Amino acid sequence: MKFDFITPCYFGTESTAAFEVRRLGAENVQVTDGRIAFSGDVDMIAAANLNLRCAERVLILLKSYEARTFDELFDGVASIPWEDLIPADAKFPVKGSSLSSTLSSVPACQSIVKKAVVERLKKGHKTLMLPETGEQYKIRFSIRKDHVEIMLDTSGDGLHKRGYRRNATGAPIKETLAAAIADLGRVRRDSHVADPFCGSGTLVIEAAQKAMNIAPGLRRRFAAEHYSFCPREVWARQREKALSEIRLDAGFEGVGFDIDPAAVALAAQNAKLAGVGDRCRFEVADVKDFAPLPEQLVLTNPPYGERLGDLATAAKLAGQLGSALEAHPASGAYIITADADFEKHFGKKARKRRKLYNGMIPCQIYMYF
Repeated sequence: MKFDFITPCYFGTESTAAFEVRRLGAENVQVTDGRIAFSGDVDMIAAANLNLRCAERVLILLKSYEARTFDELFDGVASIPWEDLIPADAKFPVKGSSLSSTLSSVPACQSIVKKAVVERLKKGHKTLMLPETGEQYKIRFSIRKDHVEIMLDTSGDGLHKRGYRRNATGAPIKETLAAAIADLGRVRRDSHVADPFCGSGTLVIEAAQKAMNIAPGLRRRFAAEHYSFCPREVWARQREKALSEIRLDAGFEGVGFDIDPAAVALAAQNAKLAGVGDRCRFEVADVKDFAPLPEQLVLTNPPYGERLGDLATAAKLAGQLGSALEAHPASGAYIITADADFEKHFGKKARKRRKLYNGMIPCQIYMYF
């Protein structure tokens, strides 16, 4: 059975996410702003959830159509063969969004979608009762300029939740975005990575997992593992494949520094949970003492805004980072920040810049080679 998929990603990371999807053998890959569409069989449900580093979740697209009235919305949802996907006893919460559309009330649309699914399931399963006591199937809808997409969420929690970061420092960078930065920095199996503002260690850990080809989803579970149409052996097969592809011989080394001892302890704990504790070390240090080695690649997210609160202090830290890299040139530096004046504070124009969004926050990655 073939499925059509949609995987949202951060604006600015689409090319990285598309490369990952293609590498899994997906078909009909299409890239648009903030998302990748593709198709594949039931194995792709497990493979995509386990292996995609930059995607936010994996959704099955069940229907795409135009709707300007509640009747049109209802009829479109009711035409989907829900009985082939959802058992009669399943829970099926509905969540969605509407933007620039005639049907602007999300709660009203939610109610209509739920009602249409209920009517179709009753008819398809030949029952008058849907107890909703079984496994949960998360239904999502999106309405954009009167165009409706009805989807089934296979991920559950967002894919940025890898399972290794139980706690985090204030306003941490998401794992999916950190993975995209590691990709932009061309982290390889023998890379040496340093982060002078490591916080909970996410950038160093994601770089280590990429270098060792550790599938990011190996330490967590997914919603579709309980879906009746996605057998357990599919998940077992894809997990076994992911485990067999880990590169234990990778020469990667990662080091992170932070002025906060609690952050350093947390980063070390997270690295251990992520399976890269023997490849990463974390130390208490001030950025003014940062002295990267010539072969090291610097990946960092300097404190700014919510993580700091004081713009003058943020500018000072950027200047200290610039001075450190001027005195101790590394093989490259990829610095993500929301500071629009970063280059002025850092003291040097970037060789390249890449615009992207950290959630709703517009950022840039400043690249120095």
